Amino acid sequence: MKKSSIKSLIFSISILVLFSPVFFAEAQWNIGSVSSFGLPSGSIYGIIYGILNWLLAIIGIIGIIGFIISGAMYILSSGNEKMAGQAKSAMVNSIIGIIVALAGYVIIQAVDAILMGWSNF
Repeated sequence: MKKSSIKSLIFSISILVLFSPVFFAEAQWNIGSVSSFGLPSGSIYGIIYGILNWLLAIIGIIGIIGFIISGAMYILSSGNEKMAGQAKSAMVNSIIGIIVALAGYVIIQAVDAILMGWSNF
């Protein structure tokens, strides 16, 4: 980058920082309110809990898809022992993945119940 473009970038950023309180005051944004910026209004605990549940659902779906694909591989192996062995290995790994996803869900629910004082059970 040229020195002039770097200087103009630094000048632009400093002007934005300098006048940002004016912009917030003119727009009458409630900086204390999270919902005015389109962010979730829940607690960090709720956000993390939602993300973990979402990730566990994705892992479970991927495990089930892997199980279906390995089943199709086993059916299509048609006597080829090497391909059947690969399909069996993939099926075992898919089952392990589904078990891990379910165990993760159970662990998260148990920790949630312990931290919330067993009020959710």
